[in-house]
Amino acid sequence: MDNLSEALEKLKLASTDSTTDRAESCLDCLLKALANSNTEASMKIQEMDILPLLPTLLNPQSSCTPKVANIIAEVAKNEFMRSPCVDAGLIPPLVQLLNSTDQEVLLQTGRALGNICYDSHSLQAQLINMGVIPTLVKLLGIHSRNTALTEMCLIAFGNLAELESSKEQFASTNIAEELVHLFQKQSEHEKKEMIFEVLAPLAENDVIKLQLVEAGVVECLLEVVAHTVDGEREEDVAQLKTASDLMVLLLLGDESMQKLFEGGKGSVFQRVLSWIPSHNHQLQLAGALAIANFARNDGNCIHMVDAGIVQKLLELLDRHVEEGNVTVQHAALSALRNLAIPVVNKSKMLSAGVADVVLKFLQSEMPPVQFKLLGTLRMLIDTQAEAAEQLGTNGKLVERLVEWCEAKDHAGVMGESNRLLSALIRHSKSKDVVRTVIQGGGVKHLVTMATSEHMIMQNEALVALGLIAALDLAAAEKDFVGSSLVSVLHKLLSDERSAPEIKYNSMILICAVMGSEPLHKEVQNLAFIDVVSKLRAHENKTVSHQASLTEQRLTAQS
Repeated sequence: MDNLSEALEKLKLASTDSTTDRAESCLDCLLKALANSNTEASMKIQEMDILPLLPTLLNPQSSCTPKVANIIAEVAKNEFMRSPCVDAGLIPPLVQLLNSTDQEVLLQTGRALGNICYDSHSLQAQLINMGVIPTLVKLLGIHSRNTALTEMCLIAFGNLAELESSKEQFASTNIAEELVHLFQKQSEHEKKEMIFEVLAPLAENDVIKLQLVEAGVVECLLEVVAHTVDGEREEDVAQLKTASDLMVLLLLGDESMQKLFEGGKGSVFQRVLSWIPSHNHQLQLAGALAIANFARNDGNCIHMVDAGIVQKLLELLDRHVEEGNVTVQHAALSALRNLAIPVVNKSKMLSAGVADVVLKFLQSEMPPVQFKLLGTLRMLIDTQAEAAEQLGTNGKLVERLVEWCEAKDHAGVMGESNRLLSALIRHSKSKDVVRTVIQGGGVKHLVTMATSEHMIMQNEALVALGLIAALDLAAAEKDFVGSSLVSVLHKLLSDERSAPEIKYNSMILICAVMGSEPLHKEVQNLAFIDVVSKLRAHENKTVSHQASLTEQRLTAQS
């Protein structure tokens, strides 16, 4: 340590008289001390206030510069030295050195900046604002044969790409081309993994997604999949997952997805299709998720159903009734749900037996699978009266829906169960369905649904309750009374925040339940006529007209 103290004193003198030779020997001594005991040497450097001297030594023309940058990199490995490095004003001169042509200077400068800014989003954001991203991308292109420099750039990209503010700057460079070019040259797993770690956060940006697709990243990913699909080594399994996950991520961008779909004739689309019947669960999962992502507009959905993709998904689901891979089940159901959105697809998918296969998962205890199962059935029966009646008279299904309507720990499942229960009634308009729902104990859940914070759910519930009252009021009477339906309707009509369609359907329902003596009494007791008469002046003509009709009905039966 005495030698170090002496070297530091000499460095102080050398920094003032610009004696390169004397400075070099002092710097060598410092590097040696840091190599022997980094923490102790760093504390001594801090104690003797050496850091503020270093900016003047970071001269692009000086032969000392790589050593000075190396010392900063070593010192900044210690968390307690990072703030002092910033306070000493080291960041601006280091950023300037990124314009150097000396590869050793660049390497040590990159290390120094990386260590100073390690784990600090505010400092990384400062680097982004100082324009380091375009500079580093340019360096990657120029020095792609220098392994150490390349790795330094990739580590920097990996850290900076986590910040949302970096994405716009990355998108304005040719980062996509550089990364794809670099990836194509790699044979080692570790190097590919480093590039993947940069690609994943960058690919979250839609502009960069398209740039990556245009640069040919998908072909690289497909090649990785082909080489690793039958591999049993841990690194093969990891690469397969990373490549297929990244493929799915690229498909989340509308433009990149459409470019790869190519009207359903794209080679990439065809390759992804071949993943679904694969024996590999990771590929099955990626294939199903890819189909779900391709199925984000009606044109693609219609093409895929006509091309027979539904059958592939059903076969996949059948394989997983017993195998029970939850992620694959969830992905395949997501794809079917999306495919069922266009009206022209619904009857074709029902004819293909989609509902029957989906019902095999009715006993699943996994909320993500339950949620997608419910959404798929709801999409399928929309405007399909026959299918809605068939499913709505399925006692086991209705029983399970009623059970899930009480799944308070899983709001998504609870909401979808209520919506499907309502949809079975609304689309079938069947007395048999209404009776099945009444017998299954579903009425009280529809009444609760009418109080939802989501207007669309309120409306769906009111329409379904109106059909129940119209088709079998006598059978529903006890449940309507028990669930305080009339009181709920009074609140909806009194609440100024209720949407016009909520007020309209509430009045329709009031008129429908008047045929029941106990419900009629409740309507009279709550003085509905006062609430309804105020609605005659409502700005919505449909509401005001219905208020007049409802008032007449209430007056006539009072």
